[in-house]
Amino acid sequence: MPHTAAETQAEDGGSGSKPQRIVKLVKTPEDSDKKSATKRLKDIDICVPIAYGTIAFYLGRKASESQSHKWTVYVRGATNEDIGVVVKHVVFQLHPSFNNPTRIVDSPPFELSECGWGEFEIGISLVFHSDVCDKQLDLFHHLKLYPEDESGPQSTKKPVVVESYNEIVFPDPSQCFFARVQNHPAVLVPRLPAGFSLPAPVPVDQMNEKKRGDTKDHPLSQWFLNFSEADELLKLAAARQQVQAHIFKLRRQLSMIDGMPQPLKPASSYEYT
Repeated sequence: MPHTAAETQAEDGGSGSKPQRIVKLVKTPEDSDKKSATKRLKDIDICVPIAYGTIAFYLGRKASESQSHKWTVYVRGATNEDIGVVVKHVVFQLHPSFNNPTRIVDSPPFELSECGWGEFEIGISLVFHSDVCDKQLDLFHHLKLYPEDESGPQSTKKPVVVESYNEIVFPDPSQCFFARVQNHPAVLVPRLPAGFSLPAPVPVDQMNEKKRGDTKDHPLSQWFLNFSEADELLKLAAARQQVQAHIFKLRRQLSMIDGMPQPLKPASSYEYT
């Protein structure tokens, strides 16, 4: 892979719960030797939560042997915010059977749609703006067309959705990168020490000419999985209530068993005189 990354708890998931996967982009020894006019903020991390995956619709009566599904592969902000402030463009590597299998999407939303009949692994490469990182991040996602937990004919209204959650961490960011994204909703930025001042942010090339890439009003947004912190807290609270209710039920059952008369012990087969 052309990037240097330290991954912890690397486990993809296709459900609404957060698969705890953190990709930390670190500098190589060659980078340390390069002289840069941009000052960096030491011991500070910038985090960009993302979700990537596919949504596949069965075509039903319109399906043919070569085109049974229409699907979309994408990379989005985990809370549907515009990640174009960090990502310059995304390269999707499709199966070689497709015309022009290497597709470059150079503006958000970062996605592409196709029709086909087979499942395969899609390569997804994120290329960042020059003040963010000079290494690309390579991800892989398996396109899934058919549901596993349903029997009978496949629905044309309910798609097959598979998403993964990642947190991309940029350690020791440049001052201009920090200043540019410190108030952006798609980026998690720590507070700077008191009295520390940043230079005026330098806009990314052509960013003002691009349309906002948030996916809040995306036509497929109803199928996106929810990876927000608020949703996680609600799920944890609901799970805690279920556990407490189960504990109460077990304690009640145990108290009823303790209150029942105990059976007499069977007499011994031997008598001692």
